[in-house]
Amino acid sequence: MKKLLTIVLFASLCVINLNAQSSKGDIEFGPGLGFNYASVVVGSGAENTTDTNTGFNISATGEYFFSDRWGIKAKLIYDQKGWGNGFFEDDNGSFTTDYNLNYLTIPVMANWHFGSTRKWYLNFGPYLGVLLNAKEDRLGIDVKEAFNTTDVGLAFGIGYKFPIGENAKLYIEYDEQYGFIDIFKDNIGNSVINSRGSFNVGVLFNL
Repeated sequence: MKKLLTIVLFASLCVINLNAQSSKGDIEFGPGLGFNYASVVVGSGAENTTDTNTGFNISATGEYFFSDRWGIKAKLIYDQKGWGNGFFEDDNGSFTTDYNLNYLTIPVMANWHFGSTRKWYLNFGPYLGVLLNAKEDRLGIDVKEAFNTTDVGLAFGIGYKFPIGENAKLYIEYDEQYGFIDIFKDNIGNSVINSRGSFNVGVLFNL
């Protein structure tokens, strides 16, 4: 009888604990900031990747939880991309320069929370980028007309959350974006696609 009561009590505590850990229907939202390193890939193969160009990103993140393990995560990001030591030519001559491309990027990703306390997370999904402006760095010439106004690709990342209050968490993450389409409008050579990695920090609040 005692063993049966112990088993029933233990099972009840497990159910209570599982229900307490369930996050179904919860929403998290908050701001973030990151350090970017970006390049472009010409043609196919990593050996055709250009020099990197550094920048930053500012983001707003929202996540809806379907369970304590899975959620749908979306971001709105001011995203600095581009590449280093590119080639520029016009009627006045030619020179090497860095290219600065600024996008409004919107990734929508499945987010999987793992580990015994579910503080780790891994996400993946498509992104859409809208080109805000584009300049070469040496003379500050506006080159936006040469580029497509949209970029589409795959976003993925991994991160960790630290509770810092009853309804707030600090997160640290690494993410990458890899484009699928040519960033140039009238490119008759090999395709040129965006590639960007970023180290990010931010705060999430339970709504």
